[in-house]
Amino acid sequence: MEQKELYDLLHNVKTGALSVEDAVTKIRLMPFEDIGYAKIDHHRAVRQGVGEVIYGAGKTPEQIEGIARSMQKRGQKTILITRLDEEKASRLHLPGLRYEALPKLGLLGPLPEPDGIGTIVVATGGTSDIPVAEEAALTAEVLGNKVTRLYDVGVAGIHRLFACREEIMGAEVIIAIAGMEGALASVIGGLADCPVIAVPTSVGYGASFGGLSALLSMLNSCASGVSVVNIDNGFGAGYLAGMINHRRI
Repeated sequence: MEQKELYDLLHNVKTGALSVEDAVTKIRLMPFEDIGYAKIDHHRAVRQGVGEVIYGAGKTPEQIEGIARSMQKRGQKTILITRLDEEKASRLHLPGLRYEALPKLGLLGPLPEPDGIGTIVVATGGTSDIPVAEEAALTAEVLGNKVTRLYDVGVAGIHRLFACREEIMGAEVIIAIAGMEGALASVIGGLADCPVIAVPTSVGYGASFGGLSALLSMLNSCASGVSVVNIDNGFGAGYLAGMINHRRI
C-alpha cells in the first residue's frame, strides 16, 4: 500500500466514510510486493501476528538477499531464514547476518523481548536430535517466546527426564523431539498439563525408516493433548508453540 492510499484510508475513517472494522479488513488484505522471482507478503504480520520467514532451500543467495532487503526496507526488524546451508550462508552479503550452523538458520536483526504467556520447553530424546530442536527453539525465540532447553532426556534413561519435572510441569507449551521409536512425546504427554507438540526426527537405525517409525508412534500416542508435526520440522513446531503461547482470552 502506497502512503497516499494509507492517508486516504485513515482520512475516511476519521470522517466516518469508512468504519474502523472495514479499515482493519482492508489493511489485512493489503497487496504483496512483486519483485519478479518472489511475491513478498509484507502484511502477514497484520493478518497473522508474525511476519514472513524466508525458506532458504532452493533459493539462490541473490534471491535471499533481494527478499531480505525488501523486508528490511518495509520495516521488518527481525528476519528468519530457515534451511540455509553453510556454503550458501557464506555467500550472502547481508550486514549483521547471524548464522547458526547446527539448525541451519540465518537471523537478521535482534531477538525480540519475550512477550508470551509463559515458557516453551524444548526437549529431545538424544543429542542427535539437537539440530531439529535448535530449529524449533530459535524459531520460538524469534517469535518472542522464552524457551527452556532440555536436551538428551530420552526414555533410554528415563530418570533424566524425571529430574526435569519442575520445568515440564511449569511449561505453557512443550515441544518433544525424538527419533528411534519416538516414545518421548507420550511420556511427556502423560506428565504435562499443557499442549505437547511432537516432532519425529530422522534419527535412528534402519527400521526407523528415516523417521517414519517415530512419526507413526507419535500419531498413535496414548497420552491426550499430543499433536504431531512432520519429520524434522522443528520450524513448524516452534511456530505453532509460539502461536499457542501468545493466545490470550
